[in-house]
Amino acid sequence: MNLALWIVTGLLATAYLFGGIGKLTVPKERIAAFGPSGRWVEDFGGGTVKTIGAFEVLGAAGLILPAVLGVAPVLVPLAATGLALIMAGAAVVRLRRHETKLMLVDLVYLALAVFVAWGRFGPESFTG
Repeated sequence: MNLALWIVTGLLATAYLFGGIGKLTVPKERIAAFGPSGRWVEDFGGGTVKTIGAFEVLGAAGLILPAVLGVAPVLVPLAATGLALIMAGAAVVRLRRHETKLMLVDLVYLALAVFVAWGRFGPESFTG
């Protein structure tokens, strides 16, 4: 179970780190030009997109660094919970935009983040 949690955590951290950096560095207009997967930015201002990117980068760091450094490891499931909330919001945006196929991807990320939060709060807690 611990190995599965680490694998999922590593994959999530990588995805959120690169996704967040992209939102922080790429202009909103270029994100929208990526195609259907990027058109969600049309519903938000540039500052909001950058804020989401910053939260994703912080969430990625929060998934890995506290456990690896042994400093406040309770932050790992809290970071996973925060990323799950971001993905719940993303799924709502996709649903509102009638992008059901893309919403399924958001729901997979949501489920993975919930798995990490559950595992690190419960059976494989770093503090227990």
